[in-house]
Amino acid sequence: MDFSVLKNALHCRCPKCNKGRIFPHIFTLTTIKQCPYCALDIANHDSGDGPAVFLIFILGFLLAPLALLVEHIIHIPLWAHACLWTVASLGICLGTMQPLKAYFIALNYIHRGGAKGV
Repeated sequence: MDFSVLKNALHCRCPKCNKGRIFPHIFTLTTIKQCPYCALDIANHDSGDGPAVFLIFILGFLLAPLALLVEHIIHIPLWAHACLWTVASLGICLGTMQPLKAYFIALNYIHRGGAKGV
């Protein structure tokens, strides 16, 4: 398994040259049109809804049992559950959506003919 793709996705780097950033700034999911270093057309390698769907399944799988476990052990009020799990899910989503989208773009680049020598 090639971990360089995963490493570059965590840093939101271009899948071709591993230098240019895919996103113009940290608070957006809109990608740049092309890499400033290698001129790769990043807009052509769309990730679609894959990162959001993947994140929804992972969060549902992890946070629902965790909420039940916390309720069983601590017995906090319902409003505290609402606050706790809203903040947890928003934090996880905001922290992982850009790297997930970068990973899907890199996989699209590698497996759909963009990386001829890789």
